[in-house]
Amino acid sequence: MELRVDVQWSAASVDDELKSLHARLERTGLLKGGTSTISTQLPGLVLRHREADGEHYIYVEDVDRGCLAGYTVFNRLIEVNRSLDRLVRAPHSKYAVGYQRRGIATAVYEWALSQGFWLVSGARQSHSAHALWASLARRHRLEYVELRNKELHWLASPVDPKTRDRLQTRMVLLGKGWETKVETLARSPLDVTADRRAAGLLPSRAEGSPI
Repeated sequence: MELRVDVQWSAASVDDELKSLHARLERTGLLKGGTSTISTQLPGLVLRHREADGEHYIYVEDVDRGCLAGYTVFNRLIEVNRSLDRLVRAPHSKYAVGYQRRGIATAVYEWALSQGFWLVSGARQSHSAHALWASLARRHRLEYVELRNKELHWLASPVDPKTRDRLQTRMVLLGKGWETKVETLARSPLDVTADRRAAGLLPSRAEGSPI
């Protein structure tokens, strides 16, 4: 499933960014006054959620040490149309080295998938991000798509190496309520608005879906 794994941040640069972000969130009051808490089984850590303009920010706070362990932003994609904009998000994460491999990012991504979002990989990934996607793919439906003309175009599996290496080729993890519906949706281009509720493809708002 490997795409383009060539992103790497130094531990020092991540630490500096997290310290700066934590100070800014504390100064503005956003960390506690502008977020809601997501329940988690991670000891000593609090997941704080903020939504702004359709994008979801998850700040992971180590309350004992008074610092940020890391964060994930579920960004909107400018490459997709308005219909898909309500459904897909591109996650981008940074976590300090001391907090990696503790299941934190997994818990954060699982939260987004439980909301019914589709998570679309970036054009490039770090080694840790790629490992996370490989792990999540063991529990969630993963497909390959091509981003073209504001649409997602499904790609047949397995994807050949030449196609997989294109920047427009991305991985998609399907959120809650969509895992078994790919065959129904597998037409090109993808139209998520057509009869999606009638076909039982869209999780209801009563289930807590933001879609």
